[in-house]
Amino acid sequence: MARKILWASLALAPITFAADSLLHLGDVPLFVLAALSLIPLAWLIGEATEHAAHHTGPGIGGFLNATFGNAPELIISLLAVADGLTEVVRGSLTGSVVGNLLLVLGFSLLFGRGDDSVDRESSFMWLALVLFATLLFLVPAIPSWTGGDAERHSLALLSLPVAIVLLVVYVAVTTWQLRRHSQLHETPASSEGVWPLWGAIAVLAGATVVTALIAEILVHSIETFADKAHLSDFFVAAVIVAIVGNAAEHGGAVVVANRGNIKLAAEIALSSGAQVAVFLIPAVTLLAWAIEPLALSFRPVELVAVGASAVLVGAMFNDRRSSNWHGTVLIGAYCVAAIAFFIAGNR
Repeated sequence: MARKILWASLALAPITFAADSLLHLGDVPLFVLAALSLIPLAWLIGEATEHAAHHTGPGIGGFLNATFGNAPELIISLLAVADGLTEVVRGSLTGSVVGNLLLVLGFSLLFGRGDDSVDRESSFMWLALVLFATLLFLVPAIPSWTGGDAERHSLALLSLPVAIVLLVVYVAVTTWQLRRHSQLHETPASSEGVWPLWGAIAVLAGATVVTALIAEILVHSIETFADKAHLSDFFVAAVIVAIVGNAAEHGGAVVVANRGNIKLAAEIALSSGAQVAVFLIPAVTLLAWAIEPLALSFRPVELVAVGASAVLVGAMFNDRRSSNWHGTVLIGAYCVAAIAFFIAGNR
């Protein structure tokens, strides 16, 4: 019954498009409608990921989900850069890393069932990438803390080598990870009811495109919502926009964890967080030069939140096991981070 409702609720996406382009609803009802339409899309991405993982294994399946799930964030970030909202871009990207490591993984572990083991080697590799990126972000970030304009051109120039190094490291590590998971995975003998790999990837791609379009509508309507709620742009970006951008990972990871595949859910959350840190942020930085230079002048509260999130998850996964209690702790830690973002306000 629940599956039938989710399949039927996919119709909310075209309804949202019609409401935006034809009916011209106000921002608040449009925000609610867009948010609701993301729920079945996130479920569909999770469904397709699980079918793809049947053929590829949890490691590559998690990578596919992270790649398709982070595509809307790339689009949203570049649109925000074009609108001159660089502070919103930085906040949404660091908030996305924190959201993946704490909120997405937290809910996955909280609602997870079955085998509670995790791939310690793979998890630690993703977490190490996040910590490495955090250290490199200090290069352009520290000069921005000493006063002056955080958007100054010199900081944007300083951000370029940081972005290039991160991209090179990401390609090298991801190649090694995919080869490792490919060697470890053995395709189950039974494939009854499983979508073919090409079909699962096609659904992932299609659902991601629609999610990106819905997310754009949601982001535009969020600004009015934030004004009425008297929230800072930074908090809206680091928490609300980041959660919206992570809708695919939220739904996908929780769905597969609840079905007993906690290992895949953990791969989705951790690989997605690492991908934002070492691929999405540098990619946005480089692509932004075609629009407007973007400086990686992150604030202390952002870098502390990202680094602490990686350390906390690493400490929990040290014994290769997970639990519902771990999920509760991670969600609580995310609430602490969100409160810190709220207190920090704008620069």
